[in-house]
Amino acid sequence: MRLKKILLSLLGFIACNSFWAQQTAPLKIAVFAPVYLDTVFNGSNYTLGNNNLPRNILPGLDFYNGVQLAIDSLNAEGQSLTVLFYDSKSNTQSVKQILETESLQDVSMIIAAFNNRNDIKPLADFALKKQIPLISMTYPNDGGVKANPYFALVNSTLTTHVEGIFKYLQKNYPTEPILYLKRSGALEDMIEGLFQDLNKKTPALPLKIRIVSANDSTNIASFNEVMDSTKTNIIFCGSLNENFGINLVKTTAANKSYKSILIGMPTWDAIKDLGKGTEIIYSTPYNYTRTDKLAQSIIQIYRSKVSGRPSDMVFKGFEAMYHFGKLLIKHRNNIATQLSDNSFKLFNEFDFVPVKTNGESIPAYLENKRIYFVKKTDGVIKSIQ
Repeated sequence: MRLKKILLSLLGFIACNSFWAQQTAPLKIAVFAPVYLDTVFNGSNYTLGNNNLPRNILPGLDFYNGVQLAIDSLNAEGQSLTVLFYDSKSNTQSVKQILETESLQDVSMIIAAFNNRNDIKPLADFALKKQIPLISMTYPNDGGVKANPYFALVNSTLTTHVEGIFKYLQKNYPTEPILYLKRSGALEDMIEGLFQDLNKKTPALPLKIRIVSANDSTNIASFNEVMDSTKTNIIFCGSLNENFGINLVKTTAANKSYKSILIGMPTWDAIKDLGKGTEIIYSTPYNYTRTDKLAQSIIQIYRSKVSGRPSDMVFKGFEAMYHFGKLLIKHRNNIATQLSDNSFKLFNEFDFVPVKTNGESIPAYLENKRIYFVKKTDGVIKSIQ
């Protein structure tokens, strides 16, 4: 019932198109998230009864809840902002129609939780036209955006992760043999190509990589002949496929005669309890450890509202609204060039770098290049760097 109340409250916010951090607000932020309200409401009538909410609603709803918690914090500080919230999956009003409304014409920033590549460009084009930042908080894809220095990707692209993992291996295991496990697939071929290219062009000592093919059910023990039982083996998982990664970690943990460290992809961050029985390291652009005072406060407030544990989308919504909202207040019209200012850091540092393609002078977009490496032993986080 609490979720139903939150949805009813959200419906009211969207109906009036705005809520306020203060009643007088010269600066305006528009937030877009995929809530799919039209699938649970007929007009203002809730249609699901006591049924569970569809899974596709929950990420956007959690993002909204995080935004709302941040607005409460900004209110408590006496900050002045107007915040507009829009359901990007509305059946009654397209994103294009929303962007034509009068209330959006003087907006100073857009924050978006995308879940589809095709949703990106309309908002990015609007941001470019208005010369205001579009903060893409969740989706690691540029959506085909070109020549747009106002489009900022928080969730780093696969290329950035591969580059980061390569540098991590060079720093920590510069002379160790590295067993590179890959499966068949176009994406896996792309990852391998990037990795091999980095290894060829590096001015430092190239990594000692041995690439071997595997499938989703391969037992790591089948590669014992190329592993060393007298030392720690470094194994890199060159695939985003979750089943492949889970099987690799499980069979490595079961291979007790060989000690190994597994280096994985950012998809490992979403796999619960991954790493039991062995040591894993993976990259992520988000550092939500949930152990500090602020995280614990968010957890408690969310639990009191929803009787549940907040997902990372709650933290992403909170951080997006609070961090970038404070930056907008600080920098105002210069905000587009100040997105890497970490004065109001909550959980993550951001390092937005212009991404240029084909030698063009205008950046295709801005991308957060700050990624973290999480080390887990027996499924428990031991360090983040």
